Amino acid sequence: MGSIGRLALAAAVLASAAPAAAQERGFQHALRDFRQFHRAEVQRAGIAGSSFYFLRGGKTVAADHLGEQDADAHVPVDARTIYHWASITKTMTGIAIMQLRDRGLLSLDDPIVRYVPELAQVHNPFGDTNAITLRQLMSHSAGFRNGTWPWRDKEWQPFEPPGWAQLAAMLPYTEVLYRPGTRFSYSNPGIVYLGQVIERLTGEDFEVYVDKNILKPLGMHDSYFDRTPPHLLPHRSHSYYIHDGKREAAPFDVDTGVTVSNGGLNAPLPDMAKYLGFLIGDPARPEYALVLKRASLEEMWRPQISAGEDFSQGRMAATTQAGLSFFIDQGPRGMRFIGHNGDQNGFRAYLSLCPDQHAGSLLAFNTETRAVRNDPSNRETAESRIALAADRMCEALAGE
Repeated sequence: MGSIGRLALAAAVLASAAPAAAQERGFQHALRDFRQFHRAEVQRAGIAGSSFYFLRGGKTVAADHLGEQDADAHVPVDARTIYHWASITKTMTGIAIMQLRDRGLLSLDDPIVRYVPELAQVHNPFGDTNAITLRQLMSHSAGFRNGTWPWRDKEWQPFEPPGWAQLAAMLPYTEVLYRPGTRFSYSNPGIVYLGQVIERLTGEDFEVYVDKNILKPLGMHDSYFDRTPPHLLPHRSHSYYIHDGKREAAPFDVDTGVTVSNGGLNAPLPDMAKYLGFLIGDPARPEYALVLKRASLEEMWRPQISAGEDFSQGRMAATTQAGLSFFIDQGPRGMRFIGHNGDQNGFRAYLSLCPDQHAGSLLAFNTETRAVRNDPSNRETAESRIALAADRMCEALAGE
């Protein structure tokens, strides 16, 4: 090659490297700005403790732990701190349903009463309850109410109903509120019904099935459901509410009972990073396909119905759509955000990934600064502001 050819080749290499270098600088600036914002907002809002992870290509590139897991004993948050992930559990329930579908044990368009015949007792003013499908339950479009157990009003009552018998007894007093399949309506009991499908088809408790088929294959050995095993209790975060500017302790180490499939997961950030890495995907990790094949995950991320009237999930925007146990949003120039949020007993949690950029984030807080409201003001809480700011790293990777 002559000198002119070599110069041309060098120029081409430099030209191709320039956008990548600019993108990397943009990402590092976005990460730096986010970290400053995260720390400042946690301090300003009086949040006791918070953790943040960011993954790129399956690797954790940011791991931040702020504040205290026990504000009274002044125990700091660290990598072993266990948070409650609340409704992010629903994504694992959905994956379990997809596993059973891929094994030929069910169809997503099967009626729920085929597996949970007690649901035939609910009052459905729109027609036959036999028309309500697993797919509608996974996309929160089956028409059921939000709260699993809206009758709890005394401190001595269980945190959630301890067994299926309590919910089954209330089915004749339960109403389908919207015509199934026509509108989004976030429903915790709908996911509990899916948990019953998993238990009845497999003959195993929900917790046992998910541990065997999701947690263990992904190496999530410090993750569990409901009550904390004694050897992990020193790492279990306490949780808090802020009322009238004062931080108050929430009940410690609660049991979600029969609603475990709806919100019972507890895990430290390194374990959740393994789960997020699985969702991001890596062809070099064959164990990922053993949990769920990529095509089935992508199927879960196809929009099923608009969730734009709900400001508690995804990016909490009018453009949010419900997939199958995940929420889908569009960022600048059509980039995809996939995720799920969670809040329960003072904990707030956010899982978000931008699959086309092979990246994603995890955020956990052990303090709720204000109860979730289903209106645009929910975007203005400290927790939501921090979660939305985390999207900027994905936008930087997309070159926005």
